[in-house]
Amino acid sequence: MGNFIGGSAYAMSRDIAEGLILVNANTFKKFTVAELKQLSFELDKVQKEARSEQPLGEDTQAIQKRGRKLGRITTALQTINQAMMKR
Repeated sequence: MGNFIGGSAYAMSRDIAEGLILVNANTFKKFTVAELKQLSFELDKVQKEARSEQPLGEDTQAIQKRGRKLGRITTALQTINQAMMKR
């Protein structure tokens, strides 16, 4: 269970959402299927948190930041799903 960057699955998922950890297929090679499922669950939680934050309509920077965060989470979830399908 010590494979998570940042210490825990939730911390790693927050770092992925903020762009501190860039993910690709090689990022998840050392993870077990159980760890990938746990990370996927935590990414879903962070995604729900990000979706619940509704910036004001005229705050374009906040809207763009939210969109980038959701995009990074979606990409990470797709990459995790591909990694689990290969195993």
